[in-house]
Amino acid sequence: MTWILIIALAVLMGLVLYSLVRGIIAFLRSTKIDLETGEGHNSTEMQLLQNKMMFNRIKYQALAIAVVAILLAISQ
Repeated sequence: MTWILIIALAVLMGLVLYSLVRGIIAFLRSTKIDLETGEGHNSTEMQLLQNKMMFNRIKYQALAIAVVAILLAISQ
């Protein structure tokens, strides 16, 4: 049981990192588009992607915290 939770925790930490990087890339692209064109037509897609990735990051972090709490409860 402990090994399954440790693997789940590692996967969740990877998903957090992936979502964080994708969100930062979307933020940089939307900023670049705004600076180059002065218009926000294409940047809205990037901003939506940024919001989606940051929300995913929060979900995965919450799940990782829950797994850590379960691991601590089991170890005691």
